[in-house]
Amino acid sequence: MIRFVDLKAQYHGIKEEIDSAVMSVLESTQFVLGKEVASFEEEFADYCQVKHGVAVNSGTSALHLAFLAAGIGPGDEVITVPNTFIATVAAICYTGATPVFVEMDEKSFTMDPQKIEAAITNRTKAIVPVHLFGQMADMDPIMTIARKHNLLVIEDAAQAHGAEYKGRRAGSIGDLGCFSFYPGKNLGAYGEGGLVTTNNPEYVKTMRMLRDWGAETKYYHDLKGYNYRMEGMQGAILRVKLRHLEKWIEARRAHAALYTSLLKGSSVAPPQEMDYAHHVYHLYVIRTPQRDALQKALQSKDIQNGIHYPIPVHLQKAHADLGYKRGDFPLTEQVADEILSLPMYAELSNADIRQVVEAIQAF
Repeated sequence: MIRFVDLKAQYHGIKEEIDSAVMSVLESTQFVLGKEVASFEEEFADYCQVKHGVAVNSGTSALHLAFLAAGIGPGDEVITVPNTFIATVAAICYTGATPVFVEMDEKSFTMDPQKIEAAITNRTKAIVPVHLFGQMADMDPIMTIARKHNLLVIEDAAQAHGAEYKGRRAGSIGDLGCFSFYPGKNLGAYGEGGLVTTNNPEYVKTMRMLRDWGAETKYYHDLKGYNYRMEGMQGAILRVKLRHLEKWIEARRAHAALYTSLLKGSSVAPPQEMDYAHHVYHLYVIRTPQRDALQKALQSKDIQNGIHYPIPVHLQKAHADLGYKRGDFPLTEQVADEILSLPMYAELSNADIRQVVEAIQAF
């Protein structure tokens, strides 16, 4: 079987470092927050080229706290895209704000900047570009529009650890950047985890309080907060894995280059790396009108794959109250019916990639 992702292979490659880090947390008994989490916040913020990082217990919590720190709440509108994981939209709704969708760009699968201004109203508070599959959205025009209309920009960088836009790292361009460390991510915890990047110290102060029951001093609760703290174990594990992230990204980029080379001339469309981008290939996503049949053909040959995502958020039953319908975002809907994610992880072998492509070509 060719696995879609192999977390065990990654673990065995860094086993001694991970085991030592975990044991150090057990010895310290700093199981919630603590020095390992604080050190990871500093190291990941430095990696992302920003001043501050606030670690939390999930990527969803990162989004939620970023929105709250930015003052987003009931009556506000937040512009984002419908081709994203549902957490992007859920976190907007948690604040009482209303998500407003705009169409994607067909080449990058990220937010189309040309669609943004038509969606802005006097209630719009922020824009949330989603850096999808490992590639950043076209940030310069997005930032220009945001500054023109006095809007905040909050990057959903859950799939873009280490991705770059014209040399600038994901999470460093908007007012805040939100990351997920779900295990399958390029930088994944051994459990849940998330982090918010920012250069704004006021946002940092608010988020640190909100993640820990609204308290700056224990038992003195100034805000209505949450239990969104990162565990010490995850901080220690992520510190180890961060040291390997660049090596893993280069392996992913090499795998993507081989996939694209081998697929040249086939009937499937490989992903496009934009001129402005340094793509980190969290996912390698092809496109074909025969997606469902191809998926079954690959599965029949023990080649795991995935669809990210089969139903755009504007068509999900959970968000029917937003009033969108099929046909509102025709490109997003078409792409959702045609995309297929192939096996992609740093330890993937060239032989496995060739076998996947051979199966596609045979189909």
